[in-house]
Amino acid sequence: MKLDSLETLFAGELADLRSAESQLIKALPKMAKAANSPKLKQAFEGHLEETKAQAERLDEIIQSLDRKVPSKKCKAMEGLIEEGSEVVSADGDPAVIDAALIASAQRVEHYEIAAYGCARTFAELLGLTDAAKLLEESLEEEKQADIKLTKVAKSIDNSLQAAAP
Repeated sequence: MKLDSLETLFAGELADLRSAESQLIKALPKMAKAANSPKLKQAFEGHLEETKAQAERLDEIIQSLDRKVPSKKCKAMEGLIEEGSEVVSADGDPAVIDAALIASAQRVEHYEIAAYGCARTFAELLGLTDAAKLLEESLEEEKQADIKLTKVAKSIDNSLQAAAP
């Protein structure tokens, strides 16, 4: 890809985010199924619905642009999901598996927070106010998902301590 303008960079970021969200839509049900804690299962299921809405927002932004947005695969999300799938198929103490699922999910959230933050800033710099607002909405949802995962992690703390040797 030739990065010759902020518009080109922005289009690439949108393509990357759209791919990331598509991959996550496929991965979250597997993570929810692997979760042992009802709170964690509920967090994954709730975030799946948010992720679908985020993908729709990205589609709306992409359709509003006066340029073609390339299709691409988000390699970062692919790697994060691959790491998470190792946890999904792991055997062991249920509380420890949940902690590992949370760690994997928070890595995803932090990636998305960075990606949405950059895309929102690029939209602002380009004067794309509506796109910036939609991206900000997704960014805030990602931040809240991260906070929720931290709360769930703290709620399984006693189970983890019991699993410690």
